[in-house]
Amino acid sequence: MADRNTYVALLRGINVGGKHPLPMKELAAIFVEAKCCEVRTYIQSGNVIFAATCDAAQRLPATIGKKIETRFGFTAPVILRSRDELTQVIRENPFLKFGLPENTLHTYFLADLPAAAAVKSLDPSRSPPDEFVVLGRHIYLRTPNGMGRTKLTSTYFDTKLSTIATARNWATVKKLLEMMQS
Repeated sequence: MADRNTYVALLRGINVGGKHPLPMKELAAIFVEAKCCEVRTYIQSGNVIFAATCDAAQRLPATIGKKIETRFGFTAPVILRSRDELTQVIRENPFLKFGLPENTLHTYFLADLPAAAAVKSLDPSRSPPDEFVVLGRHIYLRTPNGMGRTKLTSTYFDTKLSTIATARNWATVKKLLEMMQS
């Protein structure tokens, strides 16, 4: 249908370190039950690409979250981005213009737009040599020593920005957009 758009749902905290196991086949089925079309998943960390109307997509984070909690017994925040929004995320990455190694780049996707005062309260020296830039509902992160060593964690950003964040490495962000375009 012409009124459907392509979205990606980014789930936080599933299939990580043996915690909160959720098979991708079952996750895809939950999206189909929620009236999504063309449902596909990418890797085990909770990336679901689908088509839905704008109205249906707005209800999905709560609907999917509730179904996961009922069936699997844990909460998994769901953050959505449209194909246009993900295209913008890639286009606006401030670290790309410096030719930095892409394997050091990550993006935190935020559930809500943080308040300007909250963004100003972030400590740019919290985890040297790591760097971050907040643009709208995204945090662009560069971690030269690896994501596992940074103090710029989702918990830090959740607390300071009063929202929910979930991270994806740059290769995954690019792959998700590629899949959304096919």
